[in-house]
Amino acid sequence: MFKTAIITASDKGYKGIRKDLSGPTINQLLKNTIYDVVSYEILSDDKLPLIKRLKELCDSDITLILTTGGTGFSPRDNMPEATRAVIEKEVPGIPEAMRAYSLKITPAGMLSRAVAGIRKQTLIINLPGSPKAVKECLSYILPSLEHGLKIMTGLDGECAHK
Repeated sequence: MFKTAIITASDKGYKGIRKDLSGPTINQLLKNTIYDVVSYEILSDDKLPLIKRLKELCDSDITLILTTGGTGFSPRDNMPEATRAVIEKEVPGIPEAMRAYSLKITPAGMLSRAVAGIRKQTLIINLPGSPKAVKECLSYILPSLEHGLKIMTGLDGECAHK
């Protein structure tokens, strides 16, 4: 199993004003898969706390961090910038694939600023903020992730761990 963390970036969710639907959507999509969700949290859209938490998770035994929210055009959307501040290697193909797939569904798919990248042996992927878009994008990329994570972690077997 790949240890996985989910972070929702949402000021309203963090303050308890809005219920997070996207984080639980990710969690549901990962049930009964090789991804073991060991951390789920809602953080504010503030850039520095996002950077701090991403670093903490990457410096632990987490193999995959899936973020949702904070990838749009709002002045408070900081997840791509926080991710870029943390990663050592960018993985542009993942967000490119998600945008290409999203464009088949809606022209608004081109507006995503999502990024993906690697820090140490942790892959971070920014997903959209809406539950519908999360489901579409994550379902599209999940079949390819296992191979990449096995290469990244140096694992050749069926069970992943650090």
